[in-house]
Amino acid sequence: MPVATLFFQLSAEFKSKYKSKCESKFQSKSKSKSQKLTLLTAIAATLAITSGCQSLKTANTSHQSGTMIQGQNSEQPNKLERFNITGKIGVTTPASDSSGAQGGSAFYAWGQQDDRFAIELIGALGIGKTNIEYDGQTATLVSEKTGTLTADDPEALLKKATGWQAPISQMPYWISGRPAPSDSAPKLDAQNRLISSVNGEWTASFTYKGSDKRPSKISAVQPQGNKVVMTINH
Repeated sequence: MPVATLFFQLSAEFKSKYKSKCESKFQSKSKSKSQKLTLLTAIAATLAITSGCQSLKTANTSHQSGTMIQGQNSEQPNKLERFNITGKIGVTTPASDSSGAQGGSAFYAWGQQDDRFAIELIGALGIGKTNIEYDGQTATLVSEKTGTLTADDPEALLKKATGWQAPISQMPYWISGRPAPSDSAPKLDAQNRLISSVNGEWTASFTYKGSDKRPSKISAVQPQGNKVVMTINH
């Protein structure tokens, strides 16, 4: 299937929500406002996933029967195969012998279609504006500081580029409000919503707005001190 762009709508929403915040934060840099917007548009234009498909559906468009969790007769939201979300992500790494705990944050826009995704970042954890793409087989990261890097999976790519660790592959499930297939010990609240789940060394907790079925915030921590906090605008 020929490659085509699916991210103009995503980028427009991203700029509308975060342009003023990002411009204020980075106005001390030498690049002008027009250069920033031109680069953001160029990034969006290169975030190609597939063609001939309809625009990505928003995260709150489909609810289907889910699975049983820990023997409870509860209906969980289906994993979203297509979504557009925006928000902010913060990452913290543990202290080492030579330095204390370190952290960084970025505003993001994330577009997902099946097992392919593109993530657009501004203030990208110390490496400048960044986009990460995954086509189901290879992950590619492009930033002002690192240039183009590739890896077999998004987690290895992020660690290679920044040193940060984050459970990227589990996020499409968690964003949907359901545990990933490799999760263990998921727990539900009184409204049958996922409130915590464990994946390897990661323990994730979920926060919801009102009676929403999909989380507005995900926090994931490791015993060593790695932490990821992600706010979500569906």
